[in-house]
Amino acid sequence: MKLRLIASAVSGAVVALSAGVVFAQANPANSAYVLSATGAPDNNVVRSGRYGTNNASCNLCWRTGFWTPAMAIAECDPDLVKKAAPPAPAAPVAPPAATPPAAAPKAPEPPKPPSPPPAPAVQKITLASKALFDFDKAVLKPEGQAVLDREIVSRIKEVQKLELVLVTGHTDRLGSQQYNQKLSERRAAAVAAYLASKGVPKDKIETLGMGKTQPVPGVVCDQKNRKQLIACLQPHRRVEVEVKGEIVVRK
Repeated sequence: MKLRLIASAVSGAVVALSAGVVFAQANPANSAYVLSATGAPDNNVVRSGRYGTNNASCNLCWRTGFWTPAMAIAECDPDLVKKAAPPAPAAPVAPPAATPPAAAPKAPEPPKPPSPPPAPAVQKITLASKALFDFDKAVLKPEGQAVLDREIVSRIKEVQKLELVLVTGHTDRLGSQQYNQKLSERRAAAVAAYLASKGVPKDKIETLGMGKTQPVPGVVCDQKNRKQLIACLQPHRRVEVEVKGEIVVRK
């Protein structure tokens, strides 16, 4: 599981859009945001709905598991995109002298603009589903709850001004996309419910199921033996948690 937001076109993914969802623009050839299959080219990034009553978590762009702050776009993450510094004020002009002018006083240095506040930090944690669930199940095991306490709940307690907790479920390629889509959604919902039971605000939690559409790159499994194939495909079966907010600095 991982700890921030989502992006990039997801090959083969089916994304359901409800009325009122807002889009932003991203380059389909090189995007780290989830793109709409039906959106216009200049309005194609899928934004989240709202879970709870806090509008702060509404209309946040969905990111892929491979998004990094360097891939942010202004429409989705304006606080991560560097802005041009405002122009310095012009120095005052000395009035003309009636007599041979004396040396004009040196104009004072314009004050330096204040440093921008640090962008909200994004923590992303990936947990193997084996640590949380039995194979092909969506019920959290007791040891899975302990993993969430250690890896997620304890870290969320260090976050000030919590903005979003995004839980994304993934599966391997075994089985149909329809079955894996529902399994990934049930697993994400189970993790979200447990986090809420541990005090994480429900209106800050969103869930997303990606089914088998985002396999981990570089994992090649072509074993004929099913048991060996299932073991090889383990890295794809995962839950990611992204937490966005300001981190407490302990001195």
